[in-house]
Amino acid sequence: MMKKRESFNTRWGFILACIGSAVGMGNIWMFPTRVSLYGGGAFLIPYFIFVALIGFTGVIGEMTFGRATRSGPIDAFGIVCERKGKRKPGEALGLIPVVGSLAMAIGYTVVMGWILKYTVGAFTGATLAPADVDEFSAVFGSMASAFGNTGWQVVILLAAMGILMFGVGGGIEKVNKVLMPVFFLLFVGLGIYVAFQPGAVDGYHYIFRVDGKALGDPKTWIFALGQAFFSLSVAGNGTLIYGSYLSDEENIPAAAGRVAFFDTLAALLASLVIIPAMATTGAKLDQGGPGLLFIFLPNLIKNMPGGKIIVIIFFVAVLFAGLTSLINLYEAPIATVQEKFHLERKPACAVIAVIGVIVSILIQGIVSGWMDVLSIYICPLGAGLAGIMLFWVCGKEYVEKQVNKGRSSHLTTWFYPICKYVYVPVCILVLVLGIALGGIG
Repeated sequence: MMKKRESFNTRWGFILACIGSAVGMGNIWMFPTRVSLYGGGAFLIPYFIFVALIGFTGVIGEMTFGRATRSGPIDAFGIVCERKGKRKPGEALGLIPVVGSLAMAIGYTVVMGWILKYTVGAFTGATLAPADVDEFSAVFGSMASAFGNTGWQVVILLAAMGILMFGVGGGIEKVNKVLMPVFFLLFVGLGIYVAFQPGAVDGYHYIFRVDGKALGDPKTWIFALGQAFFSLSVAGNGTLIYGSYLSDEENIPAAAGRVAFFDTLAALLASLVIIPAMATTGAKLDQGGPGLLFIFLPNLIKNMPGGKIIVIIFFVAVLFAGLTSLINLYEAPIATVQEKFHLERKPACAVIAVIGVIVSILIQGIVSGWMDVLSIYICPLGAGLAGIMLFWVCGKEYVEKQVNKGRSSHLTTWFYPICKYVYVPVCILVLVLGIALGGIG
């Protein structure tokens, strides 16, 4: 344990940092696609249900777990198991979400290198230079190949580490206080612009239609669950570590509610920009992921009025969303290095930076498979382990005492049984479904 643990300076600094960790590529390149593929409102209905469930259980639980133990996952799991007389097995299990966070951060570094290159290219004109969708595809394919974008991803990693070296209050909090409000303002501006384009209304109808057949399709519910689960960043690492920097005066359930709300708002804003924009050309959104972000959207924006300005606004907003998530992913392993090796923050950042640079360069050509393994196996496993530690090992009395700190009235008595008997099995279900279907996140 560190002699003096850092902390967030303000309530909204913490909330914006958690929103920043949750808002990322899943909101932008996956959520609109799933809204489009699974019946618009027919997808939104189960999505809202699952956001409410996971926000009320997993997000509150991981924040509470971090604050209660004042540590990262390894020591947190160890402290819990020490109550049963066996600290070492707990620490070994806690290593899973920490390694998962580092591995996810490394994969995300590769993606953020792509985004940084396209953001700079938006200003120079390079991003919209290809003539057609085939040329856009060729450019992206070259960049996404092995050793195809090394310089840009090293720059973005160093930028993230530079922020993290300033600590929780001076780095993470200050950056999120700027980037998150600007992100939302930029996407609202894009949404207003798209609303005035001919044909955009067809996109809105497409988003908010309720397809009865899709609503009755189990896949709609499965992928809505996966989208909500991964978007809210429950994995036993990032949310837990941010919670460990909270004071006992903070109302965690209220904070978790705000995080879930703004994360959902970000996803809806992305849909209100991307789906109507595609509708202006008569196109339907049937492909997500990097292909949407780096091939089809630039090709679409190139032919829109004011495309040169729109592409700048769009990629700056995406860069801000991705950078705040990248910072969160690297924080858990950095805090772990500090705790276990008793290093100051800057040397700990340097250690993780070296690992991040080397491994991210080596996985450039296989990053898609790398991220699939993490999202299918490690993230739900980390979330499930954290849930088991808190709700099954610690017990009802401990959980209720910790979650009610900072509140003027006690949280409903339904909280603990729902977490124990619904949320933890849901984590296991996400793991099983992910394995069976090749990923649902």
